[in-house]
Amino acid sequence: MDERTAVTVVHNEGASRFETIVDGHLGFADYVRQGNTITFTHTEVPDAVQGQGIGNDLARAALDYARAENLAVVPRCTFIAAYVREHREYQSLVRPAG
Repeated sequence: MDERTAVTVVHNEGASRFETIVDGHLGFADYVRQGNTITFTHTEVPDAVQGQGIGNDLARAALDYARAENLAVVPRCTFIAAYVREHREYQSLVRPAG
C-alpha cells in the first residue's frame, strides 16, 4: 500500500470554506456560519484528483475546526453527513437542521 502525501487544508474564512489544492486542482468544503452553528452545504473534489482521500481530509479539517470552536454542526452536504456517520468521534457535534 502506497503512503499518500499529506494534504494541507486551509480555512478560507472570506469565502466560507475549507480548501486544498492538489496537483493544481482546488477541492473545497463550503459552509454557512450563523452564531454557534456551522452548516456544511457542499464538498467538491475535482474528478482529476478523486480517490485520493482529499474529501476526507477536507471533512476532517472542517469538523476539527467546528469542534475547536465549539460549534454545532448541520451536515446538509451529503459527503460531510456520510463522513460523520462513518466517524463516530464527530457525531456529538451534529445538530438537526432547523
